[in-house]
Amino acid sequence: MVQASVSTSSNPSNADFSGGVAPLAGSNEQLREWLDNLAQRIIAGERIGREEALELTQIEGQDNILLLCEAADRVRQACCGNTVDLCSIINIKSGNCSENCGYCSQSAHHPGKNSPVYGLKSTEEILAQAKAAEAAGARRFCLISQGRGIKYNSPKSAEFEEILDTVRQIIAETNIKPCCALGEVTPEQAQALSEAGVTRYNHNLETSENFFGDIVTTHTWRDRVETVKNVKAAGIQACTGGIMGMGESWEDRVDLAVALRELEVESVPLNLLDARPGTPLAGRPKLDPYEALKIIAIFRLILPEQIIRYAGGREAVMGELQALGLKAGINAMLVGNYLTTMGQPADQDRAMLEALGLQGGEAPIPAPQQSAKLEI
Repeated sequence: MVQASVSTSSNPSNADFSGGVAPLAGSNEQLREWLDNLAQRIIAGERIGREEALELTQIEGQDNILLLCEAADRVRQACCGNTVDLCSIINIKSGNCSENCGYCSQSAHHPGKNSPVYGLKSTEEILAQAKAAEAAGARRFCLISQGRGIKYNSPKSAEFEEILDTVRQIIAETNIKPCCALGEVTPEQAQALSEAGVTRYNHNLETSENFFGDIVTTHTWRDRVETVKNVKAAGIQACTGGIMGMGESWEDRVDLAVALRELEVESVPLNLLDARPGTPLAGRPKLDPYEALKIIAIFRLILPEQIIRYAGGREAVMGELQALGLKAGINAMLVGNYLTTMGQPADQDRAMLEALGLQGGEAPIPAPQQSAKLEI
Protein backbone atom coordinates (compact mmCIF):
# COMPACT_ATOMS: atom_id res chain seq x y z
CA MET A 1 0.00 0.00 0.00
CA VAL A 2 1.23 3.50 -0.80
CA GLN A 3 1.94 5.68 2.20
CA ALA A 4 1.61 9.42 1.60
CA SER A 5 1.93 12.43 3.83
CA VAL A 6 0.88 15.69 2.21
CA SER A 7 1.66 18.89 4.05
CA THR A 8 -1.08 21.40 4.78
CA SER A 9 -0.84 24.28 2.31
CA SER A 10 -2.88 27.11 0.90
CA ASN A 11 -1.76 25.98 -2.56
CA PRO A 12 -4.90 24.47 -4.15
CA SER A 13 -2.81 21.92 -6.06
CA ASN A 14 -2.33 20.04 -2.81
CA ALA A 15 -5.91 20.16 -1.56
CA ASP A 16 -7.95 16.96 -1.33
CA PHE A 17 -11.20 16.78 -3.24
CA SER A 18 -14.26 16.47 -1.03
CA GLY A 19 -17.10 16.74 -3.49
CA GLY A 20 -19.30 14.05 -1.96
CA VAL A 21 -20.41 10.67 -3.27
CA ALA A 22 -21.19 10.23 -6.94
CA PRO A 23 -24.98 9.86 -7.53
CA LEU A 24 -24.64 6.39 -9.02
CA ALA A 25 -28.29 5.57 -8.43
CA GLY A 26 -29.50 8.91 -9.75
CA SER A 27 -30.38 10.07 -13.22
CA ASN A 28 -27.96 10.45 -16.09
CA GLU A 29 -28.29 14.22 -15.72
CA GLN A 30 -27.43 14.10 -12.01
CA LEU A 31 -24.28 12.15 -12.76
CA ARG A 32 -23.35 14.62 -15.50
CA GLU A 33 -23.76 17.53 -13.08
CA TRP A 34 -21.67 15.79 -10.41
CA LEU A 35 -18.91 14.99 -12.90
CA ASP A 36 -18.96 18.56 -14.21
CA ASN A 37 -18.44 19.79 -10.68
CA LEU A 38 -15.66 17.26 -10.13
CA ALA A 39 -13.87 18.34 -13.32
CA GLN A 40 -14.13 22.02 -12.38
CA ARG A 41 -12.65 21.35 -8.94
CA ILE A 42 -9.75 19.38 -10.41
CA ILE A 43 -9.06 22.09 -12.98
CA ALA A 44 -9.06 24.62 -10.13
CA GLY A 45 -6.29 22.64 -8.43
CA GLU A 46 -7.99 20.17 -6.09
CA ARG A 47 -6.88 16.53 -6.17
CA ILE A 48 -9.07 13.52 -5.59
CA GLY A 49 -8.07 10.99 -2.95
CA ARG A 50 -8.13 7.21 -3.14
CA GLU A 51 -11.68 6.82 -1.83
CA GLU A 52 -13.10 9.39 -4.27
CA ALA A 53 -11.28 7.63 -7.11
CA LEU A 54 -12.75 4.30 -6.06
CA GLU A 55 -16.22 5.88 -6.24
CA LEU A 56 -15.54 6.62 -9.92
CA THR A 57 -14.80 2.94 -10.58
CA GLN A 58 -18.44 2.16 -9.70
CA ILE A 59 -19.71 4.06 -12.75
CA GLU A 60 -21.15 1.47 -15.13
CA GLY A 61 -22.86 1.38 -18.52
CA GLN A 62 -21.64 2.83 -21.78
CA ASP A 63 -23.60 6.08 -21.52
CA ASN A 64 -22.33 6.80 -18.01
CA ILE A 65 -18.76 5.85 -18.92
CA LEU A 66 -18.92 8.31 -21.81
CA LEU A 67 -20.01 11.01 -19.33
CA LEU A 68 -16.96 10.14 -17.24
CA CYS A 69 -14.83 10.43 -20.37
CA GLU A 70 -16.28 13.87 -21.14
CA ALA A 71 -15.28 15.09 -17.68
CA ALA A 72 -11.79 13.68 -18.08
CA ASP A 73 -11.47 15.27 -21.52
CA ARG A 74 -12.32 18.70 -20.07
CA VAL A 75 -9.56 18.20 -17.51
CA ARG A 76 -7.15 17.14 -20.25
CA GLN A 77 -7.92 20.20 -22.36
CA ALA A 78 -7.64 22.62 -19.45
CA CYS A 79 -4.50 21.13 -17.90
CA CYS A 80 -2.61 19.80 -20.93
CA GLY A 81 -3.96 21.48 -24.07
CA ASN A 82 -4.50 19.87 -27.47
CA THR A 83 -0.97 18.73 -28.27
CA VAL A 84 -0.53 14.96 -28.33
CA ASP A 85 2.96 13.84 -27.33
CA LEU A 86 4.30 11.47 -30.00
CA CYS A 87 7.14 9.04 -29.41
CA SER A 88 8.51 5.86 -30.95
CA ILE A 89 10.49 2.96 -29.50
CA ILE A 90 13.13 0.48 -30.59
CA ASN A 91 13.98 -2.88 -29.05
CA ILE A 92 17.79 -2.62 -29.01
CA LYS A 93 18.36 -6.02 -27.36
CA SER A 94 15.77 -8.78 -27.25
CA GLY A 95 15.04 -12.14 -25.67
CA ASN A 96 16.60 -14.45 -23.05
CA CYS A 97 15.63 -12.05 -20.26
CA SER A 98 16.41 -13.27 -16.73
CA GLU A 99 13.13 -11.88 -15.31
CA ASN A 100 9.83 -13.78 -15.19
CA CYS A 101 7.33 -10.97 -15.90
CA GLY A 102 4.16 -12.90 -16.73
CA TYR A 103 3.13 -10.65 -19.61
CA CYS A 104 6.45 -10.68 -21.48
CA SER A 105 7.40 -13.03 -24.30
CA GLN A 106 11.09 -12.07 -23.99
CA SER A 107 11.48 -13.92 -20.68
CA ALA A 108 13.83 -16.91 -20.62
CA HIS A 109 11.36 -18.47 -18.16
CA HIS A 110 8.59 -18.59 -20.78
CA PRO A 111 9.84 -17.46 -24.20
CA GLY A 112 6.94 -16.54 -26.42
CA LYS A 113 6.32 -18.14 -29.76
CA ASN A 114 8.38 -16.42 -32.47
CA SER A 115 9.74 -13.86 -29.98
CA PRO A 116 12.98 -12.47 -31.44
CA VAL A 117 16.32 -13.06 -29.72
CA TYR A 118 19.32 -10.87 -30.57
CA GLY A 119 22.16 -8.96 -28.96
CA LEU A 120 22.69 -5.21 -28.82
CA LYS A 121 21.94 -3.54 -32.14
CA SER A 122 24.62 -1.39 -33.72
CA THR A 123 24.68 2.38 -33.41
CA GLU A 124 24.12 2.60 -37.16
CA GLU A 125 20.97 0.50 -37.09
CA ILE A 126 19.54 2.36 -34.10
CA LEU A 127 20.37 5.74 -35.65
CA ALA A 128 18.65 4.77 -38.91
CA GLN A 129 15.47 3.88 -37.02
CA ALA A 130 15.68 7.12 -35.02
CA LYS A 131 15.75 9.06 -38.29
CA ALA A 132 12.78 7.06 -39.61
CA ALA A 133 10.83 7.75 -36.41
CA GLU A 134 11.57 11.46 -36.72
CA ALA A 135 10.36 11.43 -40.33
CA ALA A 136 7.13 9.76 -39.16
CA GLY A 137 6.44 12.62 -36.75
CA ALA A 138 7.77 11.27 -33.44
CA ARG A 139 9.43 13.81 -31.16
CA ARG A 140 11.04 11.24 -28.86
CA PHE A 141 12.72 7.90 -29.51
CA CYS A 142 13.18 5.37 -26.72
CA LEU A 143 15.98 2.77 -26.68
CA ILE A 144 14.65 -0.30 -24.82
CA SER A 145 16.71 -3.27 -23.70
CA GLN A 146 15.72 -6.56 -22.08
CA GLY A 147 17.07 -7.64 -18.71
CA ARG A 148 16.70 -6.66 -15.07
CA GLY A 149 18.92 -3.67 -15.63
CA ILE A 150 22.35 -2.20 -16.24
CA LYS A 151 22.59 -1.80 -12.47
CA TYR A 152 23.76 -5.42 -12.39
CA ASN A 153 26.46 -4.97 -15.05
CA SER A 154 30.05 -4.10 -14.25
CA PRO A 155 30.65 -0.40 -13.49
CA LYS A 156 32.30 0.10 -16.89
CA SER A 157 29.95 -2.03 -18.98
CA ALA A 158 30.93 -1.96 -22.65
CA GLU A 159 27.26 -2.22 -23.65
CA PHE A 160 26.29 0.71 -21.45
CA GLU A 161 29.10 2.83 -22.88
CA GLU A 162 27.98 1.90 -26.40
CA ILE A 163 24.40 2.93 -25.58
CA LEU A 164 25.65 6.27 -24.23
CA ASP A 165 27.62 6.80 -27.46
CA THR A 166 24.51 5.95 -29.49
CA VAL A 167 22.47 8.51 -27.53
CA ARG A 168 25.08 11.17 -28.28
CA GLN A 169 25.04 10.22 -31.96
CA ILE A 170 21.23 10.52 -32.16
CA ILE A 171 21.45 13.98 -30.61
CA ALA A 172 24.19 14.99 -33.07
CA GLU A 173 22.41 13.78 -36.21
CA THR A 174 18.70 14.31 -35.55
CA ASN A 175 16.26 16.61 -33.81
CA ILE A 176 14.50 13.72 -32.08
CA LYS A 177 15.03 13.37 -28.32
CA PRO A 178 16.49 10.04 -27.20
CA CYS A 179 14.97 8.32 -24.16
CA CYS A 180 16.04 5.05 -22.59
CA ALA A 181 14.50 2.03 -20.85
CA LEU A 182 17.38 -0.12 -19.66
CA GLY A 183 15.89 -1.59 -16.49
CA GLU A 184 17.20 -0.79 -13.03
CA VAL A 185 19.93 1.84 -12.77
CA THR A 186 22.17 3.14 -10.01
CA PRO A 187 22.34 6.86 -9.18
CA GLU A 188 25.72 7.00 -10.95
CA GLN A 189 24.35 5.38 -14.11
CA ALA A 190 21.35 7.72 -14.06
CA GLN A 191 23.75 10.64 -13.89
CA ALA A 192 25.74 9.26 -16.85
CA LEU A 193 22.53 8.99 -18.87
CA SER A 194 21.65 12.57 -18.01
CA GLU A 195 25.09 13.81 -19.03
CA ALA A 196 24.80 11.94 -22.35
CA GLY A 197 21.57 13.82 -23.10
CA VAL A 198 18.79 11.48 -21.96
CA THR A 199 15.95 13.63 -20.61
CA ARG A 200 13.28 10.94 -20.08
CA TYR A 201 13.59 7.36 -18.78
CA ASN A 202 10.94 4.66 -19.05
CA HIS A 203 10.61 2.29 -16.10
CA ASN A 204 7.07 1.06 -15.50
CA LEU A 205 5.71 -0.03 -12.13
CA GLU A 206 3.30 -2.22 -14.17
CA THR A 207 0.65 -2.56 -11.44
CA SER A 208 0.03 -1.91 -7.76
CA GLU A 209 2.48 -3.07 -5.10
CA ASN A 210 -0.24 -5.42 -3.81
CA PHE A 211 -0.71 -7.22 -7.16
CA PHE A 212 2.89 -7.06 -8.39
CA GLY A 213 3.92 -10.42 -6.90
CA ASP A 214 1.19 -12.14 -8.92
CA ILE A 215 2.90 -10.99 -12.11
CA VAL A 216 6.64 -10.91 -11.29
CA THR A 217 8.68 -12.71 -8.62
CA THR A 218 12.29 -12.21 -9.75
CA HIS A 219 12.33 -8.59 -8.54
CA THR A 220 10.06 -6.36 -6.48
CA TRP A 221 7.84 -3.33 -6.96
CA ARG A 222 10.15 -1.46 -4.58
CA ASP A 223 13.12 -2.22 -6.86
CA ARG A 224 11.27 -0.39 -9.63
CA VAL A 225 10.40 2.53 -7.39
CA GLU A 226 14.09 2.90 -6.47
CA THR A 227 15.08 3.29 -10.13
CA VAL A 228 12.34 5.88 -10.73
CA LYS A 229 13.71 7.86 -7.79
CA ASN A 230 17.28 7.52 -9.10
CA VAL A 231 16.49 8.90 -12.56
CA LYS A 232 14.43 11.76 -11.15
CA ALA A 233 17.27 12.66 -8.77
CA ALA A 234 19.54 12.90 -11.83
CA GLY A 235 17.16 15.42 -13.43
CA ILE A 236 15.65 12.94 -15.88
CA GLN A 237 11.88 12.87 -16.39
CA ALA A 238 10.21 9.60 -15.37
CA CYS A 239 8.06 7.81 -17.96
CA THR A 240 6.36 5.37 -15.62
CA GLY A 241 3.04 3.59 -16.01
CA GLY A 242 1.64 0.10 -16.19
CA ILE A 243 -0.33 -2.61 -17.95
CA MET A 244 -4.09 -2.90 -17.65
CA GLY A 245 -5.96 -6.19 -18.04
CA MET A 246 -3.60 -8.60 -16.26
CA GLY A 247 -6.25 -9.63 -13.73
CA GLU A 248 -5.75 -6.69 -11.38
CA SER A 249 -8.66 -5.19 -9.44
CA TRP A 250 -9.97 -1.64 -9.66
CA GLU A 251 -8.29 -1.03 -6.31
CA ASP A 252 -4.98 -2.06 -7.88
CA ARG A 253 -5.51 0.36 -10.76
CA VAL A 254 -6.31 3.25 -8.44
CA ASP A 255 -3.37 2.43 -6.17
CA LEU A 256 -1.05 2.47 -9.18
CA ALA A 257 -2.34 5.87 -10.30
CA VAL A 258 -1.98 7.30 -6.79
CA ALA A 259 1.57 5.93 -6.51
CA LEU A 260 2.49 7.57 -9.82
CA ARG A 261 1.11 10.87 -8.58
CA GLU A 262 3.09 10.62 -5.36
CA LEU A 263 6.28 9.80 -7.27
CA GLU A 264 5.57 12.90 -9.40
CA VAL A 265 6.28 11.07 -12.65
CA GLU A 266 5.94 13.20 -15.75
CA SER A 267 4.73 10.66 -18.32
CA VAL A 268 2.38 7.70 -17.76
CA PRO A 269 2.22 4.97 -20.43
CA LEU A 270 -1.00 2.95 -20.23
CA ASN A 271 -0.53 -0.43 -21.88
CA LEU A 272 -3.62 -2.53 -22.58
CA LEU A 273 -2.69 -6.20 -22.34
CA ASP A 274 -2.50 -7.93 -25.70
CA ALA A 275 -1.61 -11.33 -24.26
CA ARG A 276 1.32 -13.06 -25.97
CA PRO A 277 1.20 -16.79 -26.80
CA GLY A 278 3.43 -18.85 -24.54
CA THR A 279 3.34 -16.44 -21.59
CA PRO A 280 1.55 -17.12 -18.27
CA LEU A 281 -1.04 -14.49 -19.21
CA ALA A 282 -1.75 -15.98 -22.62
CA GLY A 283 -5.26 -16.99 -21.59
CA ARG A 284 -6.31 -13.60 -20.29
CA PRO A 285 -9.29 -12.15 -22.22
CA LYS A 286 -8.88 -8.71 -23.74
CA LEU A 287 -10.25 -5.75 -21.85
CA ASP A 288 -13.63 -4.49 -22.98
CA PRO A 289 -12.98 -1.18 -24.81
CA TYR A 290 -15.36 0.69 -22.49
CA GLU A 291 -13.56 -0.67 -19.44
CA ALA A 292 -10.33 0.61 -21.00
CA LEU A 293 -11.96 4.02 -21.53
CA LYS A 294 -13.01 4.09 -17.88
CA ILE A 295 -9.43 3.31 -16.83
CA ILE A 296 -8.07 6.11 -19.01
CA ALA A 297 -10.60 8.62 -17.70
CA ILE A 298 -9.97 7.76 -14.05
CA PHE A 299 -6.20 7.99 -14.53
CA ARG A 300 -6.70 11.46 -16.06
CA LEU A 301 -8.84 12.60 -13.13
CA ILE A 302 -6.23 11.36 -10.65
CA LEU A 303 -3.34 12.69 -12.77
CA PRO A 304 -4.69 15.90 -14.35
CA GLU A 305 -1.36 17.36 -15.51
CA GLN A 306 0.60 14.23 -16.39
CA ILE A 307 1.29 13.10 -19.93
CA ILE A 308 -0.93 10.00 -20.25
CA ARG A 309 0.18 7.85 -23.15
CA TYR A 310 -1.61 5.31 -25.30
CA ALA A 311 0.96 2.50 -25.39
CA GLY A 312 0.99 -1.19 -26.32
CA GLY A 313 -2.29 -2.90 -27.08
CA ARG A 314 -4.35 0.13 -28.09
CA GLU A 315 -5.02 -1.21 -31.59
CA ALA A 316 -5.81 -4.74 -30.39
CA VAL A 317 -8.06 -3.70 -27.49
CA MET A 318 -9.68 -0.49 -28.71
CA GLY A 319 -10.11 -1.32 -32.40
CA GLU A 320 -12.42 1.22 -34.04
CA LEU A 321 -12.87 2.98 -30.69
CA GLN A 322 -9.24 4.14 -30.51
CA ALA A 323 -10.21 7.75 -31.10
CA LEU A 324 -12.44 7.74 -28.00
CA GLY A 325 -9.35 7.29 -25.83
CA LEU A 326 -8.08 10.62 -27.11
CA LYS A 327 -11.35 12.15 -25.90
CA ALA A 328 -11.16 10.41 -22.52
CA GLY A 329 -7.92 11.87 -21.18
CA ILE A 330 -5.11 10.56 -23.39
CA ASN A 331 -2.63 13.22 -24.59
CA ALA A 332 0.22 11.06 -25.88
CA MET A 333 0.78 8.07 -28.14
CA LEU A 334 3.43 5.60 -29.12
CA VAL A 335 3.59 5.58 -32.91
CA GLY A 336 4.90 2.72 -35.01
CA ASN A 337 5.60 -0.78 -33.72
CA TYR A 338 5.96 -1.97 -30.11
CA LEU A 339 8.50 -4.35 -28.58
CA THR A 340 6.98 -7.65 -29.71
CA THR A 341 3.80 -6.58 -31.52
CA MET A 342 2.99 -4.45 -34.54
CA GLY A 343 1.38 -1.01 -34.42
CA GLN A 344 -0.70 0.74 -37.05
CA PRO A 345 0.91 2.99 -39.70
CA ALA A 346 1.95 6.47 -38.53
CA ASP A 347 -0.11 8.18 -41.23
CA GLN A 348 -3.21 6.49 -39.82
CA ASP A 349 -2.40 7.95 -36.39
CA ARG A 350 -1.89 11.41 -37.89
CA ALA A 351 -5.24 11.21 -39.67
CA MET A 352 -6.93 10.23 -36.39
CA LEU A 353 -5.42 13.24 -34.61
CA GLU A 354 -6.44 15.63 -37.38
CA ALA A 355 -10.02 14.35 -37.35
CA LEU A 356 -10.19 15.12 -33.62
CA GLY A 357 -8.70 18.61 -33.94
CA LEU A 358 -5.52 17.53 -32.16
CA GLN A 359 -1.91 18.02 -33.19
CA GLY A 360 1.17 15.88 -32.73
CA GLY A 361 4.15 17.33 -30.92
CA GLU A 362 5.47 17.55 -27.38
CA ALA A 363 2.96 17.85 -24.57
CA PRO A 364 3.76 20.06 -21.57
CA ILE A 365 5.15 18.33 -18.49
CA PRO A 366 3.53 18.84 -15.08
CA ALA A 367 4.96 21.41 -12.70
CA PRO A 368 6.72 20.05 -9.59
CA GLN A 369 4.56 19.79 -6.47
CA GLN A 370 6.59 22.20 -4.39
CA SER A 371 4.81 21.85 -1.07
CA ALA A 372 3.97 18.14 -1.06
CA LYS A 373 5.88 15.79 1.23
CA LEU A 374 5.50 12.35 -0.30
CA GLU A 375 6.83 9.04 0.96
CA ILE A 376 6.59 5.83 -1.04
